[in-house]
Amino acid sequence: MKLLVILGSDDILNLISQNIKPLGFDLIRYQYVLKAMDNIEEIEPSTIIISAKDFPRHWKTLVQFVRYTHSKTECPIIILKGPNFSLEDASKAFYMGVSGIVSEDLTRPSEVDQLQRLLSRYLLLEEKRKTNRYHVEGSREVGVCVVNPVNKSLINGQVKTLSVSGISFSPDRTSSLDSLKENMELSECSLRIGEDFITPICRVARTDPDMSLEFIFLHDMDRILLDNYLEALPLQELKTKHPE
Repeated sequence: MKLLVILGSDDILNLISQNIKPLGFDLIRYQYVLKAMDNIEEIEPSTIIISAKDFPRHWKTLVQFVRYTHSKTECPIIILKGPNFSLEDASKAFYMGVSGIVSEDLTRPSEVDQLQRLLSRYLLLEEKRKTNRYHVEGSREVGVCVVNPVNKSLINGQVKTLSVSGISFSPDRTSSLDSLKENMELSECSLRIGEDFITPICRVARTDPDMSLEFIFLHDMDRILLDNYLEALPLQELKTKHPE
């Protein structure tokens, strides 16, 4: 699958590359809109991302050009917006056939989640992660505690991502990981999700830079609790952004 990215910033390109890598895309970058348009038929991209900040006029030209021959299903187009992208611009974009709009501030986990969800919505992705991972931010009540099977020390820390298949977190004390190795089974694990606790059996996927654990066994009730919690996350985010 080919992802055509049209933008000027190398820093944003690196963030996109880092965050779409698990989705299995081959990334192709152009810094000039007209040159990208000249080569679209040859490239045959699965989707297109273009910066409206870098190309405040030409992004409309690109959308019209692509939509003349390709529908939203055939070739989704995602706009990276800057701080000056207005509500009127957004209305025009969707009217012209843009598939989604994401802030170019991809240092924010919530924007990364939105970009990945947009890609997942329009494409059949061969994800290497197999499941969507949700970034844990702010006051969400997610916590983890693991017992090191070698020395029986407690391992806990700040949770970074959570999915139906695993969790990653930044340990409070890296010294507690010294005796752990990849593929080691951890049978004493506790995970807090909201008001509930589940006790998965985990496998160590990696320990550096963050600790990543794969769930290899969950009781039926624990699986239901986890599924329900993850399904509610988008609604929780919406309520946080737009409180009643």
